[in-house]
Amino acid sequence: MQLKYAQGTEAIESKPSDGVGSHLNLENETMGRTSDIEDDVFDNLENMFKALGLCMMEIGLCLARICDMAIGGNELEQSLLESCAAKGRLIHYHSMVDSLVLREAGPKKGSSKRNANNHARSKENLLKGANLDTNGNEVRLREIHPNLWQQWHFDYGIFTLLTDPMFLLSSHRTTVKSEFSNSSGQECASPSGHSYLQVFHPNKNKVLMVKASPESFIVQVGESADILSKGKLRSTLHCVRRPARFENLSRETFVVFLQPAWSKTFSISDYPMEHYNPSVHHLEQAEDHYFADQDQNALTQEIQKIVPPLSARLKDGMTFAEFSRETTKQYYGGSGLQSNK
Repeated sequence: MQLKYAQGTEAIESKPSDGVGSHLNLENETMGRTSDIEDDVFDNLENMFKALGLCMMEIGLCLARICDMAIGGNELEQSLLESCAAKGRLIHYHSMVDSLVLREAGPKKGSSKRNANNHARSKENLLKGANLDTNGNEVRLREIHPNLWQQWHFDYGIFTLLTDPMFLLSSHRTTVKSEFSNSSGQECASPSGHSYLQVFHPNKNKVLMVKASPESFIVQVGESADILSKGKLRSTLHCVRRPARFENLSRETFVVFLQPAWSKTFSISDYPMEHYNPSVHHLEQAEDHYFADQDQNALTQEIQKIVPPLSARLKDGMTFAEFSRETTKQYYGGSGLQSNK
C-alpha cells in the first residue's frame, strides 16, 4: 500500500488517484491557524500520521473481510481495494470560548450596529451553551439537542475509523476579550469518561453514548456499507456532543474515511424498504411506542427533520460520486436541511 501525503489546500483540492496502490490523503480540518508555532514541534508529525493512517486503513480492510465472510461474498473488501483512495482528517472541535474569539477576530461585514447586535447575541448563545455552526450562526433545534459539536448525520462511505478522542483544556478565561489572543492547551481526561460521540439506536428509539478505552479505535458503519450489504450492516446515525459547563474544553481526533470508488454503482433492488424509506416504517411502529418517553420521541422527530432520508438521496443505478454529491447538497446545500439560514 502506498501513501500520498498532502498539506493545506492541496489536500482539499486533490482528487482520488488513478494508480493501483491505495492512497491516504491527509487533511487538517481546523478552523484557525497559528503562524508563530515553532516548526520543531511538528518535526515528526507527518511520519506519525502516515503510520497511524496506514494502520487504520489495514484495520478497515480486515474488518471488511470479516464482514464479507459473515454476510457472504467479498463486496466490501473489493470495493475498498478498487477505490484506491482514503481520506484522513485531523479534526479539531473548538471550545465555546475559542469559537467566540475566532468569530470576533474574523472580518467584520455590514453595519456596526448590526455587528454589535450579532456579537451580543453570539456571546449570549455561547455562554448559555447554544450550538453554533462553523460560521458562528445559531443552529436550529437548540432546544431539542443543545451543546452539539457536530450535528446529527450519517457518514456516507463504507467505514469511518476514529482514534479515541483527546481533550484539551485551554487557558482562555470564560470572559472573552475583544482582541484575539493565543491559548495553550493542557491535555485532560474526558469529563465523564465518554468519547462524547453519540449514536441513535433506531429499534430502541434511544440515544447512546460511546465509551472507548484509551489507545483504541472506533469504527462507524457508513451508508455505502449499508447499501452494499443490502441492509445487513446498519449505518450509524450519530453526532458529537459538547460537555456542559466546560467552555474551555476542545476535542481532538484523527479520522480515516474509507469509501468506494467514485464510479461504483449502487443497486437498491434487494435493499430493505424500511431502511430506504424509514418514515413509513416509523409510522407503522408508532403504536408500539405510544407510551414511550415523550422527550425521546420529540428528539426522534426533530432528528428526522434535519437528516434527509436515504430515499431522497439515493436512486437505483447512482454512482458513489452522484450519491455523495446529492447527500452533501441535501445536508448543507443552499436549501439543505442543515444549511445556514
